[in-house]
Amino acid sequence: MREVDVMGVRVEMPSNQPIVLLREVSGERYLPIWIGAVEATAIAFAQQGVVPPRPLTHDLMKDVLEATGNELAEVRITEVRDGVFFATLVFGSGAEVSARPSDSIALALRTGSRIFCSEEVLDEAGLAVPAEQEDEVEKFREFLDQVTPEDFDAH
Repeated sequence: MREVDVMGVRVEMPSNQPIVLLREVSGERYLPIWIGAVEATAIAFAQQGVVPPRPLTHDLMKDVLEATGNELAEVRITEVRDGVFFATLVFGSGAEVSARPSDSIALALRTGSRIFCSEEVLDEAGLAVPAEQEDEVEKFREFLDQVTPEDFDAH
């Protein structure tokens, strides 16, 4: 398993489909995962520190974990089958729960939990970005600094 950071979310054009972009902490691979608009908003909220007036689903999950004394130890993105990604929530107790990567990432960002990705998933779906293409990545980072959760609202 390789640790990954969440670079952010954006809308892929022309399909208007949101993606979350992960980056290998010790490497040059990026992992784009297509996600739903609701999950994109949840991830963007967490990254921007937006606190809704009432808890949204991922905030509620975090609150339930805290209230019951459970800890989300880490998130693992474990496999990709026919373009569908799978993840596992790993709790401090050792319990593991299957989950969608988008929900897992949204929860990990709220709890400060680390996110890992299997080497096999990075080999199959990851994109290596050589140093000379880092300017494109920097443009994407600039986009992420400007995007708001409202940009993901379905119209």
